[in-house]
Amino acid sequence: MGKNILITGGTGLVGTAIKDLLISKGYNVGILSRQKKISGIKSFNWDYEKEILDAEAIEFADVIIHLAGENISSKRWTAKQKKRIIDSRVKTTELLYSAVQKSDKKPSKIISASAIGYYGSQTNDHIFTEEDGPGNDFLARTVVEWENAVDKFSGLGIETSMLRLGVVMSLKGGALPEMLKPLKFRFAMPLGSGGQFVPWIALEDLARMFLFVIEKNDAATIYNAVNPQQINNRQLMKYLAKKQHRWFIPIGIPAFIFKIIFGEMAVILLEGSRVSAKKIEKDGFQFNKNEIL
Repeated sequence: MGKNILITGGTGLVGTAIKDLLISKGYNVGILSRQKKISGIKSFNWDYEKEILDAEAIEFADVIIHLAGENISSKRWTAKQKKRIIDSRVKTTELLYSAVQKSDKKPSKIISASAIGYYGSQTNDHIFTEEDGPGNDFLARTVVEWENAVDKFSGLGIETSMLRLGVVMSLKGGALPEMLKPLKFRFAMPLGSGGQFVPWIALEDLARMFLFVIEKNDAATIYNAVNPQQINNRQLMKYLAKKQHRWFIPIGIPAFIFKIIFGEMAVILLEGSRVSAKKIEKDGFQFNKNEIL
């Protein structure tokens, strides 16, 4: 079991949770960051746009956790933003691969974030498993490029795993605080039809899932990082309204409003299918947090 864990994207919501958990378990953690020094943690400099990566980071790493990637919902999907979303995933992976390939010391494992966007933005009765093929929209094509870049590490003899993340739920940041904002007006409503599913995972369980894969001695694999609970948007908004002691109005906010405001990016709000967590449960992972709030 490797004791030195290098995390890319380690200063974000997910990276911070993983870092804190690993340190509490006795691991030594280093962060790859554009900041040259991060207070209180070992850090190494990198910048994929300038093709800079501190070679000492690879020398340090027994295991690499790769989380780097532009937030898909931070800006409207212009052609420029789409390129940034892809490059921040694929080019960071390619830079990391190049550094590992050149290094005499190689990590034993790389565990990369991926996304359930692999299956495409759609709403239907199918429950997607890791055996299903990719969708054909922008997010699916992005994830396919991303996973193909990560797969190259296996050619270096490195155990290569990927976790396809659902919506990460935490009051510390991410999607959940944004979902709660409309409740300040004392009511909640479904988005669009409300029938779109929201495959989600608690931040705490996601951090534990990365630890699970680090400590797992089996062959490399791909897991859906989602809670077993299947909930659609209507059920979710009703649940949040009840938890916050607000009114729930079952009339959906018309989909065209989101399409006008967000353009193509509206699909991440208006579409969603069920995604299975059975594979990782079968392999021994137990979810601790089955309530969003």
